[in-house]
Amino acid sequence: MPPRDIIIDTDPGQDDAAAILLALASPEEINVLGITAVAGNVPLPLTSKNTRIVCELAGKVDVPVYAGCASPMTRDLVTAEHVHGKTGLDGPVLPDPIMPLQDTHAVDFIIETLRSRPTGTVALCPLGPLTNIATALKRAPDIAGHVQEIVLMGGAYFEVGNITPAAEFNIYVDPEAADIVFKSGIKITVMPLDVTHKVLVTPTRIKALRDTQTKVCSAMADMVDFFERFDTDKYGSNGAPLHDPCVTAYLIQPDLFTGRHINVEIETQSDLTLGMTVADWWGVTDRAPNAMFMGDVDAQGFFDLLTERLARL
Repeated sequence: MPPRDIIIDTDPGQDDAAAILLALASPEEINVLGITAVAGNVPLPLTSKNTRIVCELAGKVDVPVYAGCASPMTRDLVTAEHVHGKTGLDGPVLPDPIMPLQDTHAVDFIIETLRSRPTGTVALCPLGPLTNIATALKRAPDIAGHVQEIVLMGGAYFEVGNITPAAEFNIYVDPEAADIVFKSGIKITVMPLDVTHKVLVTPTRIKALRDTQTKVCSAMADMVDFFERFDTDKYGSNGAPLHDPCVTAYLIQPDLFTGRHINVEIETQSDLTLGMTVADWWGVTDRAPNAMFMGDVDAQGFFDLLTERLARL
């Protein structure tokens, strides 16, 4: 099979960095057409900077990076420096990027790329709030028919919320955008907290990264060393969840994951449950399924893949 053409939409974030690095290390399965930055974990100037830092860390300076939306569609931006640090990539000391941002806005790049490629040949891979993707769909509704699949990290069912009691961060930041995406009719695969909370960066797995003795794996180990402190304190677990590379791992080795094709609706009205992904896991409504909602993962298989691929860079 030829590699899948994808656009990564991201708000780095240490776990976003892992997802990008895994994609860039896997050219047999993945061809990254471009990376679009969105405001989320940190504001847009930092997410667009961090995306280029990660590309340069991987030695992939030819991957075009585009800055996108600086705020959600209708709300004020909520960020997550309390998790990721003030830069979003706290942990290792990494140089400022040299490679430039592209002049084109991320939303325009998404629209133009989908329109210029054969129908159904490009997958969109959002790792952060869905603002760029939804804005593109709202501005150019015809592109929905051009998208092969959206594989995203966001939402939760059994694990409920990580930024509020009911909502996962990426969906909560821009629930209106998520609502547009989930109602788009596009094939959607979701990596919710129910999966990502099962891929824990344990001390043994961090050691495996360090034992490769490569620059990229060492930097990744430093990143997860930093941000795992927040989640291990919060959840009392033996390591922090590594959310976003579940998206990339699925593209490379989909049999690591299992789930159900179900209906998922986004709460946009309630102050109490704003941003909740209302997932009909048990099929108790007559609402039509609109997403493959993953529920389980081979965690060790995931980390074996991640470590082996990052060691290539």
